[in-house]
Amino acid sequence: MMIIDAQALSSVPHGWRLVLLVDDSRAQRRTLAVQLIRAGYHVVEAASGDEAMRICLERRPDIVISDWMMPGQSGLEFCRRFREMQSDRYGYFILLTSRNDKKDIAEGLRAGADEFLTKPVSGAELLARLSASERILRMEESLRSANARLNSTLTRLRETQAAIDRDLREAQRLQQGLVRERHGRYGDFNLSLLMRPAGHIGGDLVGFFPINARRVGLFALDVAGHGVASALLCARLAALLSGAADQNIALRITDLGLCDARPPAEILHHLNTLMIEELRTESYFTMVYADLDFLTGALRLVQAGHPHPVLQRADGRIESIGRGGLPVGVFSHAAYEEVQLVLDPGDRLFISSDGLSESENARGEPLGEDGLHAILRTNATLRGDSLLESICWSAAHYAGGQRNDDISAVLIERRQEAGQTWG
Repeated sequence: MMIIDAQALSSVPHGWRLVLLVDDSRAQRRTLAVQLIRAGYHVVEAASGDEAMRICLERRPDIVISDWMMPGQSGLEFCRRFREMQSDRYGYFILLTSRNDKKDIAEGLRAGADEFLTKPVSGAELLARLSASERILRMEESLRSANARLNSTLTRLRETQAAIDRDLREAQRLQQGLVRERHGRYGDFNLSLLMRPAGHIGGDLVGFFPINARRVGLFALDVAGHGVASALLCARLAALLSGAADQNIALRITDLGLCDARPPAEILHHLNTLMIEELRTESYFTMVYADLDFLTGALRLVQAGHPHPVLQRADGRIESIGRGGLPVGVFSHAAYEEVQLVLDPGDRLFISSDGLSESENARGEPLGEDGLHAILRTNATLRGDSLLESICWSAAHYAGGQRNDDISAVLIERRQEAGQTWG
């Protein structure tokens, strides 16, 4: 049965509450209903807990005022069932009782009641309890609205993140494609490359390109920072170091129409000028560039802030190569010094980014050059990809499986003469 006072409803503001009165006493319901309607509430009545549950299934009330003692299902049992109903809105539950024992109150609270009114109910006390319920319901509605907005925002963020992830996966595929060849064979030399970003995309780049019939150029660089900006600069640098003579800044055409390479120091100087005067970016990169004569084993090398290349001789001796140098793109008048050496049969030169040497163990201690040298000694019998993978595994084991930086490497190996053994 529904009781609606037309005069009261005419003054009810938007968002008025639905109150469900549950009491087996019709007189008690009428008394409370009149007070509620005058206060601006929409009132629905039920004579039992079962009838009240049917009403709740059709439309969930905002507030329930239920007698504790009723034939059949008690108000306490109805309260439990009401709380078990699935709903996205909170319902404020008031139990009417003539009991005032603390155990009864505790039992009612455990059943899910929010408030208690002692019979007979005074109008002032009823309105005071309803005023408290309004504060709770408004707070709940505010939180529900905020949660809805938050969920909507999270959904949009997840969709955006999914789109970004798709783009980054494609960018990773394209970036890996910048290293067109992972292996090369020139005369007695085998070349192997490794590029492993810490995230989807990274700031490391390695590569090699033929210069002429007896020389090959090799490079390893590491752009400062991570992410999209570093990857974009890598892509630009990859284009500048492509194999085509008319695009590669390391190559030039002689007066006789033959392809030749600029001296390594001149190449680094040209890149430094390009970074500062043309690209005008705040980024910088470290680099090792090498010019290898694969007929004689003579190698000319320039180091620009990149970790020292490691030379491992055929007899197992290890030494660090290079003079440090300044990164590319920091100082306009940076000077780069050239180092010359000869790779004999059985020798190899390992060039890597700082993602290896700066790997840290649980105590925060970096692997360092000594650790990298130890790994090379331990893996002296391995070659090519097997050696590169073993070095990466050893560094990861040292760091407890954690990797926060890109890893890249160039491995130059001169094959052994007959009868010669490695380290």
